[in-house]
Amino acid sequence: MPKPAALVAPSFDRPPLDDLDAGAPAALAPRAALEGLSFRDLRIDGLDLESAELTLCRIEGLRVPEVTLRYAHLSESALSGWDVPIVRSARTTWRDVEIEGSRTGSLEAYESTWNGVHFVNCRLGFVNLRGSHLQDVAFTDCTIDELDLGQSRVTRFAANGTRISQLIVEQATLQHTDLRGAELEGLAGLSALRGATISSMQLQQLAPLLAADRGITVRD
Repeated sequence: MPKPAALVAPSFDRPPLDDLDAGAPAALAPRAALEGLSFRDLRIDGLDLESAELTLCRIEGLRVPEVTLRYAHLSESALSGWDVPIVRSARTTWRDVEIEGSRTGSLEAYESTWNGVHFVNCRLGFVNLRGSHLQDVAFTDCTIDELDLGQSRVTRFAANGTRISQLIVEQATLQHTDLRGAELEGLAGLSALRGATISSMQLQQLAPLLAADRGITVRD
């Protein structure tokens, strides 16, 4: 039997955001092209950045009912202290983006491309990444109610210290996907777990699901 390939962890380039100009909230608008700006402590009725481009930007301390990021491009940027019930970010491109200390009820990000995206200490409800292309993505010390990776291509993924109530991987393609550090409570799409790495403890926890998936009846 061939030896399994060595597991490769996600790698990240931390955004260089030490010297940014203060941005005016009015600049945060659809189709805006923003670079090298910092926005802090925003308390607004809504934030619409559809089709916008944010490069080397920081948005820190945002409280708003809903954020729209559809078709937006975010690169080398950091988002922190967000308290946003709904984030609509389908078909977005994120590259080298860090999200820290934030709360979101619904993150709608299907058919997106994420490369070098790191969530740290975040509380997330439903995260919809169905049909996305994810490379070098991690959730560290987070809580996620439901993470949908169905039909996605995932390369170099980790979830250290993260509790995931329901993980969906149906029809996903997984490579270097490290689930050992995650607390998994529910899993859908067992047949698509090829390419994932789990711990022996997780294997024991998933045994009833594996048996049911293969039509095996377990009786003592």
